This record gives sequence, structure tokens and C-alpha cells, in this order.
Amino acid sequence: MSNILHSQDRSDVLTHVADNLKRIRLATGLSQAALAKASGISRRMIVAVEGGDANISLSSLDRLAAAMNVGFVDLVRNPSRQSRDNIDTVTWRGEKADSEARLLASTPATSEAQMWIWSLGPGERYDAEPDPQGWHEMLFITEGSLTLELSGARKRYPGGSFTVYSSAQTYSYINEGDTVVRFVRNVIA
Repeated sequence: MSNILHSQDRSDVLTHVADNLKRIRLATGLSQAALAKASGISRRMIVAVEGGDANISLSSLDRLAAAMNVGFVDLVRNPSRQSRDNIDTVTWRGEKADSEARLLASTPATSEAQMWIWSLGPGERYDAEPDPQGWHEMLFITEGSLTLELSGARKRYPGGSFTVYSSAQTYSYINEGDTVVRFVRNVIA
């Protein structure tokens, strides 16, 4: 499973991303070609995302946001809810019905801080691309047992445990058990 933003329902986060991306791009005076050049994301992908016709990786959304000098949250939040302290939006769904990531809130940090609640169904995994240097994650496992893979090394965290690590490396969340895993994820940049 990749770190691609998937939508099973057109009314959720991909609609917000499509609307927000176009609105913010136009407000910053960027053409799709200029945004493509500034972000390193192809113009074709930008057209497809703005049209609601493409899934996009979370790291690609970060690059688009940075190119427009806004935060990731500005692209994924419901535009009818402008508060950063109550985002509560599903931004990733896995193949299993019990697997999703929900961005709960965000607050300013050196760059940004985010709070998420995740769940992974049995056998599900989420593979992430490395974040920029200086980014970190804090996980608190609330239910089940999460296997965290950092640069190929695996460690299992039972419910009630936590970990903090640099996310400037490849990492994966894995549910090797037969029950749902739930955890809180804080991202600090």
C-alpha cells in the first residue's frame, strides 16, 4: 500500500483538495505550468487533481503546498471549516474497510504540527516516503499492536506504548495482527 490519497466517496477529501488547489493556485497568480515547475509535480497531475480525477501522494501534496507557500492542511481541509484546530478529515484509506488516516488538527510550529488518528485493518500496511530533514513523528498506540518499520528495521509497539522518530527516512506502519490497530500520530516540522 502506498501513501496515496485515495477517495472512496467523491464528496470527501479529494473534492476539498481539487477545490482548494485550484482556488489557492489562482489566488497566488500561478498557472498550472508555473505550479508544476515550482513544485516538481507534472502539469498533467495538477490538471487531474484539480479536476478531481486523480489520486495523489501525501508527499506530493506537501510539495504543491510548499510551492504555493501554504500548509498541507490548507489543501486538504473542508473549505467550509476554516479553523485549523478542528480539521477532522479522512486523508487516506487503505484497501481494508477498517484502514484510514484522519487528520484531526494542525497548529503552527517551526513549519507545522499535525495531529492524526489512524486505524489499520488486519494485514494492512502504509508505506511512506521520507519527509524533509528535521521532520519527526510521535505515535501513541491506543488499540492493537503496531509494527513500525524504519529504514527496513521493524519494531512492534503494543497498545499503550509510544515512539518518537525522525520521519526523514522510509517508514511503514504495519498491522501484522488479526484485529484493528488504532494510533495517534503527531507530525512536527
